[in-house]
Amino acid sequence: MNPSFDAIQTRPENAIFCIVFYPDRIYHAEYLNATRSPRYRYYVHEVRNRLDITVMKGMVFMDGVFLCNFLRLEYRASRLVEQAREKERFLRSKIMANIHLLPTNQANQASATVQLHYDEWIDAYQVEIWQTLEAPPTKHHDVKIANILGANQEITRVRAFGPALADLGALKQLELSFRENDIDEPFGYKITDPSWDNAYRASYQVPNTQTPSDPGNTVEVDSYLIDFQRGWFFDDISKVLPVRYENAMTESKSPDFNTTPGQNVIEMRWVIQRQMGSSVVYFHEVTIPPGCIEGTHQHVGSEELYFIFEGEGIAYMGDGDDPTVTDPPYPLKTIEIFCVGPRNIRVVPVKPRSVIYTKSGGIHGIRNTGTVPLRFAAFGYSSA
Repeated sequence: MNPSFDAIQTRPENAIFCIVFYPDRIYHAEYLNATRSPRYRYYVHEVRNRLDITVMKGMVFMDGVFLCNFLRLEYRASRLVEQAREKERFLRSKIMANIHLLPTNQANQASATVQLHYDEWIDAYQVEIWQTLEAPPTKHHDVKIANILGANQEITRVRAFGPALADLGALKQLELSFRENDIDEPFGYKITDPSWDNAYRASYQVPNTQTPSDPGNTVEVDSYLIDFQRGWFFDDISKVLPVRYENAMTESKSPDFNTTPGQNVIEMRWVIQRQMGSSVVYFHEVTIPPGCIEGTHQHVGSEELYFIFEGEGIAYMGDGDDPTVTDPPYPLKTIEIFCVGPRNIRVVPVKPRSVIYTKSGGIHGIRNTGTVPLRFAAFGYSSA
C-alpha cells in the first residue's frame, strides 16, 4: 500500500474523512483471487457498490507484466438468504449471477450466467471474469491459482464478454441479478424453483406522459444497475420533465383526498434513480402547489430525507418519531395513514432550510399552506 495513505488517515483532522480513502483491501489487493500467489498483482480502475453488491474492474499483472483486464463481482447475499429461507433452503457454497454488460458500443453488449463461490476471507460470494486465462508465451500459471482457473471456477472466462473487457473505459454499465445454485447442497438434487434477488422487481419513474398517476410513467425492472459513470452535472433541474401524481399516497377515505380531478396534483422531478450506488434509491425534487398535499405515509425498510428550499407549509411526523417534537408547540392529531389506518401524528411548520429525516418505521407527509409552490429535495434510501 502507498505509505501516503497511512499519513493521510493518521492525521486527527482527517479521521472523519477516512471513508474517502477506500480500505487497504482495494489498494493492496491482498484478498483478490490470484494474489494468493505473489506473482500476481491487480490494478483496480473502478469500484462500485449497490447494497451488498461490489463490482470492480481493472487489470491483472503476472510477474510484473500486464496479463489482461478483469471484472470482479462480490455479493453478500442478505436478500437471497431470506428468499431461499422461505423455501426452507440454505445458501451453500455456490450461487448464480446473471450479468448483462452495457458498454457504450452496443455491438459489444453481452449477457451470461456465471457461478459465484463463497469465500471465507471476505464472507461473500465472488467470481473474477478475466479477459483471458492463457498465460503469456514461455510462462505458466502458478500452481496456487491453477486449480481455480476455468469454467465455473473462481477465476473464469466468458467468451462473449471479450470485446467489452478489451475496452474497460467503454464499459459504463452492467445489470445484475442473483439466484440459488442449480444443485441443492449437500443433497445433490436439482433446484427447479430457484429463489431470486432481482432487486425485488424495482421500478423507476420516467415522464412518458404528463397525465397524473399514469402507470405508463413507471418502468419495471428485474435487475440491479451498476453504473461506472463518475459524475453527473445538471445545470438546471427545472429542465427535467416532472412525473405528476394525483392524491399521492392519500387514501380515498382520508379528508386529504380531493375528489375533484386535478385539484391535488404534485410533481416529482426524478433526477437520479438507478444510477445511485450504496443504499441510495433516488434523488428527486418535489413540487407541491398551494393547497395540495403529499399524503402521510409510513416508511418500512426505507428512509427518506426532505430538505425544503422554497415555500412554506406544514408537515406531519409520527408521534414519538422525534422525541423533541412535543406539544407545545407541535399539536397532536390523529389522521389516516396511507395503507396503515389512523395514527397519532405531530404537526410541524416547515419553511426554507427545514429538514425532515424519516427512518424505517417513521411517518411523514407534507402540505402546502402558502400561496406559492412548496419545493423540497428528497433522498430515498434502502435500510433493509
